Amino acid sequence: MMSMETPTNVTIKGILGTLMTSVNEEKKVISLGMGDPTAYSCFTANTVVKDSVVQTLESQKFNGYSPTVGLLQTRKAVSEYLSINLPYKLSEDDVYITAGCTQAIEVAISILARPNANILVPKPGFPIYELCAAFRNVEIRRFDLLPDKGWEVDLEAVDALTDENTVAIVIINPGNPCGNVYSYQHLKKIAETAKKHKFLVIADEVYGHLAFRGNPFVPMGVFGSMVPVLTLGSLSKRWLVPGWRLGWLVTTDPNGFFKNAKTVDRLKKYFDICGGPATFIQAAVPRILEDTKEVFFERTLCILKQTSDICCKKIKAIPCLTCPQKPQGAMAVMVKLNVSLLKDISDDIDFCFKLAKEESVIVLPGLTVGLPNWVRITFAAEPSSLEEALDRINSFYQRHSHQKKSQTNPL
Repeated sequence: MMSMETPTNVTIKGILGTLMTSVNEEKKVISLGMGDPTAYSCFTANTVVKDSVVQTLESQKFNGYSPTVGLLQTRKAVSEYLSINLPYKLSEDDVYITAGCTQAIEVAISILARPNANILVPKPGFPIYELCAAFRNVEIRRFDLLPDKGWEVDLEAVDALTDENTVAIVIINPGNPCGNVYSYQHLKKIAETAKKHKFLVIADEVYGHLAFRGNPFVPMGVFGSMVPVLTLGSLSKRWLVPGWRLGWLVTTDPNGFFKNAKTVDRLKKYFDICGGPATFIQAAVPRILEDTKEVFFERTLCILKQTSDICCKKIKAIPCLTCPQKPQGAMAVMVKLNVSLLKDISDDIDFCFKLAKEESVIVLPGLTVGLPNWVRITFAAEPSSLEEALDRINSFYQRHSHQKKSQTNPL
């Protein structure tokens, strides 16, 4: 059994790797733990993506180093892509190319680090923020997301947590791990809160545009004139190429706060000491962003909506699991675990390890993302595999239930 005192002691990949060592070798492993849709054949990159990289590689023009902040044409393409949904135009000087969104997170926290600084992060949230902050001696303060309100930010909690040393708030939208998509009105309230307390917003939009139900995706940068925003994103999820590690950090800040605060100088110096993604992949970005057809994105959203519906329907038949809201976007959902209905399961960690051992199904313990006795289920999977995995979870519940007969619970 894995021992963990706090969520900052574990990474998602770390605990999933440990869970994989516990699986029942007699059953095919179905992983609903990692947010890598490419593990399933229904999620594949389009030909434009592949052809663009082949073209740049075969050109022999991109075998050398790129500028530390990224190729000029790549930065320009990203600025134009993001500007489509903003009320102002970004320039290439606002864009820094990173090795995936993870490096963008690390850079954002590093440039904001100073003595006694604290950053507000969502609970549940993505644990990389806490790991990066620990290396930079930045204090993390967790505010709740409200499951009964579509996982909206508890703004009263944000007010209570803030002090003169608060430098930023992290907003993940569309949400990982909750599958929420924030409305324009709620994002505006967040921006107003940040403006009131004079801290900036780190907008983690790695799942940008992956909204398939209800609220459309609204980039936080829309409110850049109200509050400075550091926008983080990547090709990983929308273009289904997470292994390419092509991301960006963007100063969505038309009033020039970052320039006035000399943040740009710090950014450039930081990128001088850390490497970005492969040059030939950077060079392929302009064509990828310009030539990918809308039908490719629509197909992905259609599959995600279908699989999220399957996930919610199957969960309704498992009494120990409750889904507070259907996912609105992204690729995962948080599900509440009622251990009192299970006779020999102590908590979410115990649930996940025994499930892996008995059924070879991998789901992520909620403790990993800051919410004990919940689990995160990734629905970016082949529909048939998802159905089988959830049927196995139901069988697991039947074996471990206090009750002989199962009963359904409402969504």
